[in-house]
Amino acid sequence: MITRTSQADCAVMILAAGAGELEAGISENEQTWGHALLAYTLNVKQLIAGVNKMDSNELSYGQKRYEEITKEVSTYIKKIGYNPDNFCLE
Repeated sequence: MITRTSQADCAVMILAAGAGELEAGISENEQTWGHALLAYTLNVKQLIAGVNKMDSNELSYGQKRYEEITKEVSTYIKKIGYNPDNFCLE
């Protein structure tokens, strides 16, 4: 992962929208956190994030969950060093 990341212009992060899944993935010492931190450390300044499972019929997610995710992820990427003002969550 380190070799390929050091050559990248952009990183793509896929996050699960499930209750608890997102929060667990971006908590410190977890893989998503570590990979995003490593990408930033290796000078990958552009980050694209996608949220998986937002369309699940079982979860019935909508605007409220999207806003929660946006807030959580913005806080998360700011801690790493990315500028949340330049961040778009799709």
